[in-house]
Amino acid sequence: MSTVSSQFTYPETPSILLERDLNIAASGVTDEDLLLALRWMTYSRFTDARIFELYRQGKMKGTVTVSDGNEGLVAPLALMMDKDIDCVSWTHRGMPGHLVWSDHLGDHVCQFLGNSGSPTKGREGNAHHGDPKNRSYPMISHLGKMSSNVLGGTDSQRRKGHKSIGITFFGDGGSSTGEIHESMNLASVLNIPVIFVIENNNYAYSTPLHEQFTGKLVDRAKGYGMKGIELDVANIEENLQAFQDAIDETRETGRPMLIEMHTLRLLGHAGYDTLDYIDPEVSKKWLDEDCLKNLRERLVEKGYGDRIVDEEATLKSFVTETVNRALKLPMCEPVGLMEDVYAQSTTSVDWKTEDDQEAEIVTFAQAINRALAKILAESPESLIMGQDIADYGGPFKVTKSLFKKHGRSRVINTPICESAMVGYATGQAINGLRPIVEFQFADFATDATTQITLNAGTYHFRSGAKAPMVFRLPCGGGLTFGSFHSQDLEALYLHIPGTKFLYPSTPQDAYDAMLAAYEDDNPVIFFEHKNLYNLLKAPVKFNPNYHDVWQPSLRRQGDYATVVTYGEMTLWANKALEYLESEYEHSCDLFDLRALAPLNLDSIQESISKTGRLVVITESRSNVGFGAELVAQITEKQFFDLEAPPLRIASQNMPVPFAAELEADYRPDTDSILAAMINWIESE
Repeated sequence: MSTVSSQFTYPETPSILLERDLNIAASGVTDEDLLLALRWMTYSRFTDARIFELYRQGKMKGTVTVSDGNEGLVAPLALMMDKDIDCVSWTHRGMPGHLVWSDHLGDHVCQFLGNSGSPTKGREGNAHHGDPKNRSYPMISHLGKMSSNVLGGTDSQRRKGHKSIGITFFGDGGSSTGEIHESMNLASVLNIPVIFVIENNNYAYSTPLHEQFTGKLVDRAKGYGMKGIELDVANIEENLQAFQDAIDETRETGRPMLIEMHTLRLLGHAGYDTLDYIDPEVSKKWLDEDCLKNLRERLVEKGYGDRIVDEEATLKSFVTETVNRALKLPMCEPVGLMEDVYAQSTTSVDWKTEDDQEAEIVTFAQAINRALAKILAESPESLIMGQDIADYGGPFKVTKSLFKKHGRSRVINTPICESAMVGYATGQAINGLRPIVEFQFADFATDATTQITLNAGTYHFRSGAKAPMVFRLPCGGGLTFGSFHSQDLEALYLHIPGTKFLYPSTPQDAYDAMLAAYEDDNPVIFFEHKNLYNLLKAPVKFNPNYHDVWQPSLRRQGDYATVVTYGEMTLWANKALEYLESEYEHSCDLFDLRALAPLNLDSIQESISKTGRLVVITESRSNVGFGAELVAQITEKQFFDLEAPPLRIASQNMPVPFAAELEADYRPDTDSILAAMINWIESE
């Protein structure tokens, strides 16, 4: 655990803050246990008070939140966890946890200030930082999303042989989100020892409990086959023993648990919240019930007054001096931002090869299966998860026989929980594993869009942590599966930076691309056109130049036009160009992009300098599609090289129809590509 990691010089941390561990003995809670908890609760309260003051003075921007009323929950649990092996995610009311877990107070203050001392380099919001290297997963504003990350981190720790647990915090409002229910169910099904802690302070922002849910939150534990405990933050002496028992039980049994803690809304949801929606009498009652104030009074009555006053003076002085130092640091400068969108990929698997290996003639689906089998056999950090991928082998049999050979720990059937599944994989990836996530259909990945794009995709930019994982998305039409099973959604995911994209069109490229995607230290979306699964057969063997799939491939050569496409459209474009060359004597360069991000257009731009014409063919729709982006990027640099307007060929701007005749009309094929190109040629 790191206690001082800053590159800046801050005041030395007082010795009383070097004690960060609390273990309740079999004999019960002692006064020393309570004094330790009080110290960290007080430290957090002082810190929050200064942050709130700076916000009111206009020296701190963003959405400032404080932990007042929550300290009696967060501080003891943070102290009781094993900071060397456990996993956690705090909410925006988790300042005690951040302070206990790692780093100097100055780092946390600078995070709120957003200056050059910010551990996220000013890239993430006030309370949205964590410490991934020490398994503290940063929160995002989409409530409940961090719980599945903790599942993944805890699971990976257990796989490494650590007797770890995870604790994930969320509010009464966040408890209504689908991700919480997905995560609780997933933890129970997979036996992941995570304690789900509900901070119930009676309001989701301004929405009272009776408008959020009926019944009792703690009773939800029964629905997921886990133990549930209901506590009140005021009863800290009882709570310390309950916390220790819960941690010990979870650590020993390996089963998840739910704790509903009734906390207090002592201040508003955020700095701008004036609490107008709460009866002043209720607010006064809650202030009277303040756990920190009342615990302090009880300990003073026991004769610890002088000690407490001395410690408070030390803590207040330390907070004041640290804040003053932090305020003197320069603001962030916009340098290195683009360079950090992707993590530098440094992983290289030592794949086994045989010089006399013969190529095996396999289908597109079998090529991916062979690559997955190689990954599981030769990289112990790998695992695969998804629905129906184990005994059944997946809906398209791409994972056939993998479960039989590698077992449940490596080939994991998950419940239907796309979002929590990706969050679970993200937590694993941050902590050293390299998961491969299969969606039954690319369309179903939309249920996990937040986790894919805003969490996993931005993880490195926000925190500096690498998140190596592969998302397999069976996509595309041509099989009469209808609107919910047939879409190409690359434009949706390409819009948000941080994720890489591969879209192969041949069995060998599919094999190579899976190895390349797996080795990359960033999230990679791997598009697999369903119509290609059994349409193609070709020789496949290990290719030592498999990283070449990150570059476009020139499939045929010519000098009349430059044609750019990818996926299944590569086949139909090639057939159309064959006819065009034989009947019209117009030969074209045909480029198969293979990698959609990062996008390398150098060879394509060289071709356009030669041909002077551009054709872009995609199965995805033309409206705000990736084809439009390709045309834009190329023409803004080579407008004066073009001898004709660019031609875009794409699917129609409608939902994917079901009937075969309607679907055939909806999307490009050889005939429609040929017709569009002939009209384009004849219009010159």
